[in-house]
Amino acid sequence: MIDERESVTAKICAFVRAWHSNYSRDKIYDDYLAYDFMGKAEYDSIYSLISTGLDGKLSLHREDTEQVIGEYFAPIPLSRIHFNESRLADFAAENGKIQYVICGAGSDTFSFRNDNADIEVFEIDHPDTQRYKLEKIRELEWNIRPNVHYVSVDFERERMCDKLLAAGFDPAKKTFFSILGVTYYLTLDVFTDTLRQMAELSALGSAVVFDYPIRNGDFPRRVHKLEQITGALGEVMRGGYDYNEVSRALYSLGFQIDTYMPPEKVQREYFDGREDRLKAFENVSLISATYTAGYDYE
Repeated sequence: MIDERESVTAKICAFVRAWHSNYSRDKIYDDYLAYDFMGKAEYDSIYSLISTGLDGKLSLHREDTEQVIGEYFAPIPLSRIHFNESRLADFAAENGKIQYVICGAGSDTFSFRNDNADIEVFEIDHPDTQRYKLEKIRELEWNIRPNVHYVSVDFERERMCDKLLAAGFDPAKKTFFSILGVTYYLTLDVFTDTLRQMAELSALGSAVVFDYPIRNGDFPRRVHKLEQITGALGEVMRGGYDYNEVSRALYSLGFQIDTYMPPEKVQREYFDGREDRLKAFENVSLISATYTAGYDYE
């Protein structure tokens, strides 16, 4: 399963959402609470980390720092969260009362931006990360709505299924599962086990959304550079997947792909015509799949 301890890359993704919301006139996705949640000190800390080259050896000017953010860090988080929450909105409109499970929620602010009381939210994370988040919420004096549940899971010792059920999750209700930014660090076998647990909990018509890196291709320098950056931060990417093996894994668990966005489609959908430097990553695809068949537990 997934170990979702607080990570530098997770903080960078939160920073990107705040940075884009604050400074971009043409917003791919507007997380208008991201900066407030991070706070100025943490935001400035991540900005400083990037401006010094992540290892303290550089001293980039503002323009160069903005270029690094736009080229390496912003495109993947912004496009995948837009895709995810757009699909979620459609799913909720189609199905009425639903459950939304955010795997590895981190600093996600959806539960405070959401105004649809028919969406019951379950945020899953490692106990250390979730403790950090709840402390931040208390400091900010934000009110946790009654339709929001925080579910801590130590993935080395506990099963996500068991903890969700104990938190009041209803397996008979249609559910939207989100698992973003995780596949980069998992083998396909480990990720498939995550999908298997989702299948065990899924009523027919439930959905899952995730992003994943493509394993093979003639990719430009920035793809390999990003792998080096995350490796230097102690988070080693596992090389990615092939679409055919991803689709087979989903099919074997009862999921049918309803939306597939390869990199060129992500570019057309979110980045074409922009006046800034943002463009889709050449090796990242987005998938939405619907649970259409009973899972064979034998």
